[in-house]
Parts: sequence; structure tokens; C-alpha cells
Amino acid sequence: MQQTIRILMTDDHPMIIEGYQNTLIATKKEDQDLIIDIANSCDESIKYMENAVSLNNPYDILFMDISLPPSSDGKYTSGEDLAKYARNIMPKAKIVILTMFNETYRIHNIVKAIDPEGFLIKSDLTSKELASAFQAVMSNPPFYSGTVNKIIRKTISTDIVLDEINRKIIYLLSQGVKTKSLSDHIDLSMSAIEKRKKYLKEVFEIEDGSDETLLFEARNKGFI
Repeated sequence: MQQTIRILMTDDHPMIIEGYQNTLIATKKEDQDLIIDIANSCDESIKYMENAVSLNNPYDILFMDISLPPSSDGKYTSGEDLAKYARNIMPKAKIVILTMFNETYRIHNIVKAIDPEGFLIKSDLTSKELASAFQAVMSNPPFYSGTVNKIIRKTISTDIVLDEINRKIIYLLSQGVKTKSLSDHIDLSMSAIEKRKKYLKEVFEIEDGSDETLLFEARNKGFI
């Protein structure tokens, strides 16, 4: 019996999407019929999703690139926003995130916010891995690429537990944001931020008190 699988691919690089599409068509199982729609922007992706829902014919799987130009109304600024929207209007659809980002903080946030059935780092991606990911996501999700698995395992293996704000402080410091400017990015007073930094240095056992040593230890333990 043939299985029809409806797919929406969203990426602003047409050649990349063409590669994904050709790979899936070439490697699909004999009993799988693929119907693939392609969106090159947030606006196009939203239009496809809303049309599918209105016709009571939602997608089975959505491939979402994280880096996308914002929607025309500014409401959606990335594939992450689109994936969250898809979760609301098509809760049964499987979501596969594709991205060039490989920072621990970004990956941790995406896993927490979206819990995707597939998560692929583009630098890990080969045609064989994309084909394997597709079949795994359809039958036995999740499927995470090597870099994602490595980051998740490294974070889990440490006995240090950080809340979202402390993770963000470390991430911002690693991006070169100065302590005096952290309050521009985090809704906390300067004194509250200083207390959190002190706590972080205690948790990571930073004896010299420097931000550089804090970042070094945080990186070693998989938080950056």
C-alpha cells in the first residue's frame, strides 16, 4: 500500500533545497509517494502552512532552515519562529531543523523550545545522512546529527545545572558582550547580573575570578 508523505521545505537558498528534494526523491522507499512544497521565505512558508491547515491536509514533515529573512510583518524572524508556529497549527507534523549554527547555547535553546524530531547541522550533512534522517524521523524519531548529539551528551555528562539566564550570560560573554552591557540583553539589574556572575564563577570553581577563565571552563564542560 502506497504511503503519501506531504513535505514542506523552507530555505532561502534554492540550490540547497533542490539538493534536499533530489536526495529524498532518489532515496525514498518504493511504497512512499512524496509531495514536496518549497518555500524560500518566512512569508511563503506561512502561506503554505496556513493553506494546508485550511484544506484539512496538514504536512507530515517540515524541513526548516534557521537562518531566514524576517517575514514582511516582522512577526517571524527565523526558522525557529516558523517551527514554533508549525507546532501550534500542525501539532502532528514532524519538524526537522537544519542550520549552520553549532553553538551550544543555540542548539540547547532550539531543542528546549521546539523539541524537533530531527536536528541536522549543515556541516555534518551528506546525502546519505539526509536520507537516513528522513526515514528515521518518519518511523522512529528523533534523529540528531553528530554535532548535535555530541553537544547534548557533553552537557548531560556534567553535574553543573544552569538556568536559562545563567546560560545566556555565559553565551553573551562568549560573544564579546561586556558585563556593563549585559543588562541591555537581559532583563535584570546590574547588581543581579553581578551576583549571577559571582555564582557562575563559584560553580565553575574559578579561582582567579576572570571572565576568560570562566569562559574557558564553561567551554570545556559544553556550555558554549
